[in-house]
Parts: sequence; structure tokens; C-alpha cells
Amino acid sequence: MLDRDGFRPNVGIILLNQRSQVFWGKRIRTHSWQFPQGGIDRGENPEQAMFRELHEEVGLFPQHVQVLARTRDWLRYEVPDRFIRRDARGHYKGQKQIWFLLQLVGHDWNLNLRATDHPEFDAWRWNDYWVPLDVVVEFKRGVYEMALTELSRFVPHSDNRLDTRPDARSDPRNRYLRAGMPFRDQSSSHGDGAGAQRPIESAHQHSSRVGAMFELPPGATFEPDPQTGLDADACARKS
Repeated sequence: MLDRDGFRPNVGIILLNQRSQVFWGKRIRTHSWQFPQGGIDRGENPEQAMFRELHEEVGLFPQHVQVLARTRDWLRYEVPDRFIRRDARGHYKGQKQIWFLLQLVGHDWNLNLRATDHPEFDAWRWNDYWVPLDVVVEFKRGVYEMALTELSRFVPHSDNRLDTRPDARSDPRNRYLRAGMPFRDQSSSHGDGAGAQRPIESAHQHSSRVGAMFELPPGATFEPDPQTGLDADACARKS
């Protein structure tokens, strides 16, 4: 189902936990990561499509979440011709999306990546709000940034999360999260003597240590850090 301009109606989902971290899913059999999303079927409105996709992709039902906000207008991205089936070229241009910000009011174990026979993800993790866009297929990055920016003011306050204001992206810790490089927080470094500092813990080491501390929900595996290499062709199949 396309609009007159060749865009397919679609919904995107930003799911928050109680620490205002976001669900970040690894596409099945690839090294690319993204938010849940999917097309709006004929006869559905965006909210109905969102709840259907929420269950199909992450196994949650409406009682597991609270809707905090949605984008005011459609956000569009064009899909490069090389990712479009030949029989669709010339009339299909890309996606137009309504994005929803949801708060998880259930538990981590309510998530289930195997809720249907056609799973979209084979691993997931909680990520700080400003996700690393370098692991998102390139033609979707602009829409991700627009959706995250527009919805950031609706994120509940939490002492345990990074600042979600758009200008907080200049904070070195946010660059660390986006680039996947080690970061030393000078304010929390302690030593036994002059000049002594806490050893740097890489994102991989930290995530691996944290991942060993809890039991994963059904259908989930723990992969500490998204890989920077993209399987763009696989990412585009959901486009």
C-alpha cells in the first residue's frame, strides 16, 4: 500500500525501560541493529499497527506498555534504487513513518523475540537513548535522529540515564557511546596515591560484565556491542 508519492505507511517504536534506556534489536542473522518497525496494513490506523508490530517483533501486548508520545507528522526516508526490487522501481520510493515512544510497564521477561514464526531480531539489549547511528543502515539515519530528537522531551526523568536533551549529544560520554570507544570519566577516577587512576573499562568489557548479572528473557541473546559492519542489503529488506 503506497501513497500517491510512492511512500509506504509505516510505524517505528522506541521502547523505554524504567531507566529510560531504549530497546535495541539486532536483525536476525546480521550485524545491524535497529528499533522495531513495520508497515501499516490496509484498514489499520498507526496505533493499531504499532501494537501489532510490538507483539510480532518483541512479544509485548498493550498491557505491557504505556504510550508516552508519537511524532506529530510523518517522517520520510527514501530507499536507494539498489535496495528496491526491480518490479517496484519507478513507483516505490521509500517509507513514511509515525514514531511512537513507549514506556515498558511490564518486565524484561515479557519480551519474546520468538512470538511469531517470522522473527525480526535474534538478539537485543538496552541501550542509552542516543543510539549509535553508525550501526543503522545509512538511509534510515536521518529519520532515526529526527524521531529521537522530537520525542526526547517526553522521556521520563531518571537519575540513571544519560541526558536526553539534543544538546547533550556533544557530551564526550555520548560520543563514546556513539563511537564505541573507551571513555574515562575523570570525575569518578580514584587512586591510592598521587596521579593514580582507575583503569579504563571498554564498552565491551563493561557490557559483558553487566550481561553476566541477569537472566535473559525468552528468545534473547546478549551481544554486548553492535558491530560497526553493516549488512545493508539485509537491513533494506525490512525497508
